[in-house]
Amino acid sequence: MENILNFTRNDLVGWLDSNDIRPFRAGQIFKWLYIRQADAFEQMTDLSKEMRKTLEDNFYIQRLILDEKLVSVDGTEKFLHRLSDGQHIESVLIPEKDHFTLCVSSQVGCVQNCQFCLTAKGGFIRNLNISEMIAQIRDARYYLIQKDLDPKKLSNIVFMGMGEPLANYKNLVKALEIITDSDYGLKFSSRRVTVSTCGFVPKITQLGLDTDVNLAVSLNATTDEMRSRLMPINKKYPLNQLLEACRTFTMKPRKKITFEYILMKGVNDTKEDALKLAKLLAPIKAKINLIPFNEYDNSDFKRPSKNQISEFLQVLLDRDFTAITRKSKGDDILAACGQLKAKLY
Repeated sequence: MENILNFTRNDLVGWLDSNDIRPFRAGQIFKWLYIRQADAFEQMTDLSKEMRKTLEDNFYIQRLILDEKLVSVDGTEKFLHRLSDGQHIESVLIPEKDHFTLCVSSQVGCVQNCQFCLTAKGGFIRNLNISEMIAQIRDARYYLIQKDLDPKKLSNIVFMGMGEPLANYKNLVKALEIITDSDYGLKFSSRRVTVSTCGFVPKITQLGLDTDVNLAVSLNATTDEMRSRLMPINKKYPLNQLLEACRTFTMKPRKKITFEYILMKGVNDTKEDALKLAKLLAPIKAKINLIPFNEYDNSDFKRPSKNQISEFLQVLLDRDFTAITRKSKGDDILAACGQLKAKLY
């Protein structure tokens, strides 16, 4: 038997057809799964008893197991999910002014070994399957319903949790198909779904061809020497290859690629670094998120001063970049960028 959340609607249409069930039933099933939040096929009352029995004999519906929930002083909530094999991942529900954003994980751990990231300290275990990515979102909406909040308030999805999404490409694209299924799936606008990468160059171009979601690139340095030190993936895919993939990334005319730049004291935070960053990104339709380093115990890196951050930002603004300093939420519960580790505390 298989978790039905691993099936896109097209996959389910194919399965139904092979079992002599009319394809339009896939839409009904998806509506029960993602809109009505059904946890059993017997709840799907507009399907015949025979069809429900067929589904029960071949599929199951499974939520993630919540082992712990932490709440930040700013309202950010971090969920520690236990998977069916006992492994753990984290997702983060971030309150915004009039909506919520969910930060989703794509792998158990991470193999990229970025030196500033706490997730990397635990190593890599495995890729998440489609249902494990989808369940983070489906369960978050169910959680809002339980809190008497409108589940539609969860309107933004960012694949910026544990793992490198593009290294789990096949499952990622299937999950994105369900997330952006506007008729019966999770119904997120592709404009509100973002996939972040540390620079997995071969799949950047493919993502633009296969989807219409937003791309965010974790850049963090302006020279190959420094970036390779901070992010080992740069040794395989250096800056010239990464920036060329970004320059040719397929997207709608008004869209821009978000470049995330974590500011680390004495590492990459000088005016000279800002000038180099502006020169690197000048040929690309780019917007820049500056992220002051989110500190954690035993880290080798520190956050720059507010003045240093402001000066760096001003260099970019003076050169007409769309740039902001992103205020990370949830750092008091290790829920901010680079702090996820998926351990019981």
